[in-house]
Amino acid sequence: MIRKARAHWRGNGKDGAGDLSTDSGVLSKAAYGFKTRFENEKGTNPEELIAAAHAGCFTMAVAFQLQNAGFTADELNTEAAVSLEKDDKGFRISKSALTLRAKVPGIDAVKFAELAGNAEKNCPVSRVLNAEITLDAKLS
Repeated sequence: MIRKARAHWRGNGKDGAGDLSTDSGVLSKAAYGFKTRFENEKGTNPEELIAAAHAGCFTMAVAFQLQNAGFTADELNTEAAVSLEKDDKGFRISKSALTLRAKVPGIDAVKFAELAGNAEKNCPVSRVLNAEITLDAKLS
C-alpha cells in the first residue's frame, strides 16, 4: 500500500506560500506557510498533519487491540499534541503526547492500560516518529 500527498511551494521560506494535496482529496490545495506553522494564520502545517495522523493511527490500533482481546469500545477519543522545538540543527519534532479517553464496557483499568500501551508502541505512525511519545490513557 502506498499513500501519496503533494506539496507545492512558491517563494522563499518566510514570505513564501504553499499548499498541500492528497490523492484522496481530503486535502486539496490546503494552504500552509510560515504563518500557519509558526504563528496562528488559518491553514495547516506539517506538525498538525502529523498530529492528526498519529491520533488516527493510534486510535485505530487501540480499537484492534481491544477487538483482539474481546472488547468493543463505545467511544475512543484521542488528542495528539506534537511539539516542534528548535535545536542546534534547526527544528525537530521532539514529542507527540497522546491523550486517550475511552468508554469500554467490561474492561478493567490494568488491561486497558496494557492494550493502549501496545497500540502506542506498535501503531505505524508511532514506529516512524523519531521523537518521545507519551501516553495518558484513561477510562471514563
